[in-house]
Amino acid sequence: MLAPLSWLKDFVDIDVTVEELEKKLFDSGFEVEQIIPYGDKLDKVVTCKIFKIEQHPNAEKLRICQVDAGKYGKLQIITNAQNVKEGDIVPVAVDGATLATGDRIFNGKLRGEPSYGMFCGGEEIGITDAFYEGASFDGVLVFNDDFPLGEEVRDLLGLKDYVFDISVLANRPDCQSIVGIAREIACALNKPFKEPDLSYNEVKGDDEKIDVTVLDNELCPRYIAHLIKDVKIEKAPKWMSKRLALCGLNSINNIVDITNYVLLEMGQPMHAFDLKDLENNEIIVRRAENGEKIVTLDEKENILNSDNLVICDGQKPVALAGIMGGLNSEIKDDTTAVLFECAKFKRDNVRKSARTLGKSSDSSKRFEKGVDEYTTERASKRALNLIDKLGAGRVTAVRVDVSAGKTQENKEVRTTFGKINGVLGIEVPKDTIVDILTRLGFGVTVDGENLVTVAPPYREDVEGYPDLAEEVIRTYGYEHIKPTLLKEAQVTAGGYSKEQKDELKMKRTFVNLGFNEAMTFSFYSKKDISALNLREGDCEGQTILIGNPLSDNYEVLRRTLIPSLLKVASSNIKKGNTEGKIFEIARTFIPKTLPVTDFPEERRYLTALTFGGQDDFFTLKGVLEEIAEIFRVKFNLNVRADKTYLHSGVSAKILLGDKEIGVYGQIAYETAAAFDIECKVYALELDYDALAEEFNTPFKYVNLPKFRSVERDLALVADEKTTCAEIEDVIRSACKNSVESVKLFDVYVGEQVGVGKKSMAYTVTFKAGEEKPLESADVDAFVKRILGSLKHRLGVELR
Repeated sequence: MLAPLSWLKDFVDIDVTVEELEKKLFDSGFEVEQIIPYGDKLDKVVTCKIFKIEQHPNAEKLRICQVDAGKYGKLQIITNAQNVKEGDIVPVAVDGATLATGDRIFNGKLRGEPSYGMFCGGEEIGITDAFYEGASFDGVLVFNDDFPLGEEVRDLLGLKDYVFDISVLANRPDCQSIVGIAREIACALNKPFKEPDLSYNEVKGDDEKIDVTVLDNELCPRYIAHLIKDVKIEKAPKWMSKRLALCGLNSINNIVDITNYVLLEMGQPMHAFDLKDLENNEIIVRRAENGEKIVTLDEKENILNSDNLVICDGQKPVALAGIMGGLNSEIKDDTTAVLFECAKFKRDNVRKSARTLGKSSDSSKRFEKGVDEYTTERASKRALNLIDKLGAGRVTAVRVDVSAGKTQENKEVRTTFGKINGVLGIEVPKDTIVDILTRLGFGVTVDGENLVTVAPPYREDVEGYPDLAEEVIRTYGYEHIKPTLLKEAQVTAGGYSKEQKDELKMKRTFVNLGFNEAMTFSFYSKKDISALNLREGDCEGQTILIGNPLSDNYEVLRRTLIPSLLKVASSNIKKGNTEGKIFEIARTFIPKTLPVTDFPEERRYLTALTFGGQDDFFTLKGVLEEIAEIFRVKFNLNVRADKTYLHSGVSAKILLGDKEIGVYGQIAYETAAAFDIECKVYALELDYDALAEEFNTPFKYVNLPKFRSVERDLALVADEKTTCAEIEDVIRSACKNSVESVKLFDVYVGEQVGVGKKSMAYTVTFKAGEEKPLESADVDAFVKRILGSLKHRLGVELR
């Protein structure tokens, strides 16, 4: 939030430098993101009075002005401004002046005539109409006041100020206001806090009746409405519009500006309704009906549902509760009676409605963090005080205060000094603890070691003695804390767990193979799922929908990582990166039941993807073989997969024993096209958690063989539909204990092997026994047995 130093000084005497104040706020737990200086650069821009104007002899558009600049004497200024005349008091930058933009002004000549300065407009001074009437005009600023001559403009207009941009966290909603920050400064500087003026004159005698009905007390615990009559719509005074401008708000009119002023000063959002636009002088706070509509002040139509809370008159919605007023009841130039609204709305409902409708405002941001009922009542009185002070209307006695029936009780915490110091780990003197809590507005009662505190009504965040300890230490000073171990703490070796080490090892394996790690969102859209062309019952389609998604692109919790990585590939291709290799290890969310009634099962999946370049199906197979070797697992990669998003002829399952843990292959062309990818894409996806269970398998050492292995090449003729995996299985099963490995090294299809046939060449490695080497006769017997099994089981013959 933005807090001008001049505004803070209304409530506490600040006698430290800006830098010291920044440190005090930081020590109190508030991060000052930046300090914005105003008028600090402006120098030697002073007031002067024009007493003579003549035409420039050498330029038709220039005029020579003689001015009286007070202590700077009588000066000649040449200008092309046409809006000045003799007798005007205007700002002039004299020799050596610095403008708000940082530009310097020096004496010079224009078309042969000397000029000893330059007249200034609002832009050169760094102000707009919010600071002084006419400052936004594109020309020289003409003062309406009879200012003394030769005086610095920054001092006369009170331009020198500093605005603190303070980050207020959600746990301190009481500090999202000028008053809240001023309270903290008063405590930090040990200065008295000056309460805002809440007094006003109430004129009785009006028989006007206002009906207020709150139909949902949970979402609106308190609603205060107060009637203002004889309203005069005009511009707000400069001191008010200036403060609003320093905080980034434009001045609109006195009534609207008062609501914005109270919002910034007290932290309580308010709204003003034009009474003549409220049907039957009635206010009803209720949930919206499904499909109900309202056009808000930003002139946008909003379609509502029963989760949205609305403020209605006797017939229609006139405001979105806690977010924005309706266009149908805004303050206009002919408004003569105003109904002020000051209420407390449930924070999570305001947040949900603001997100759903895509409508955020200064009011909704404050309600989302929380507004207490104490501030609601005080802010209402402050607004009436300003109405009375500015003469903007007549404060009537017509007031309606609807409460949910809960009495506002200050929270009492019973504890001991020992518990507070136990949390801090240091010994803070009792008197210091009492003094700090008292300065922070707590009621404090001491009985020996026992301490009873009553939190101020605006501190709804205080729950127990740990909160009191936090209050004490942030004021006492964190520098007093000395590092110590907790009572039950012990020094540990630290480092990664085995699970973390295994995952890091897997990531490094992929990086070494040329892949880049991707990190994608846990959500995607229904459109991404439909692009996979899933069949009914496919597990990838059993997903969890988000009840209140950020957008349509993030409405489904991911069940597979394939769509996420395809979008990454598509994005890279569109940006000119036409080839790449990416991978990700991340959690997927598997519903336990459909419809969802419980938290989903979260499982880590490993997905890798290649696009463009020379990579193909066998690239991924090589990656899986590398993983199998490094992590000592055994995959079966030769069984055809059946996934709708994979090419039916270029895909396979990833089997771990008899368990399928994943698939790999080419992404189907129609799926790739749905993600705007025209090149071939290959992907693998496996259940990383299922794979990681095998990482715990202990090493099993065997003796090195005494005798060498023997290799024999076999060229076989098989039916085209016979798979490599089927042939390998028969070869291994024919000589279970003697075959060490089977590797396919050639495939041929042509007339020489016949129609519908193919030739497949394998290298079969036979291992010797422990007692004797392999003889040629032994190998021949093995080969004969293998060929017999192939002929009998698959109809495969030796070529």
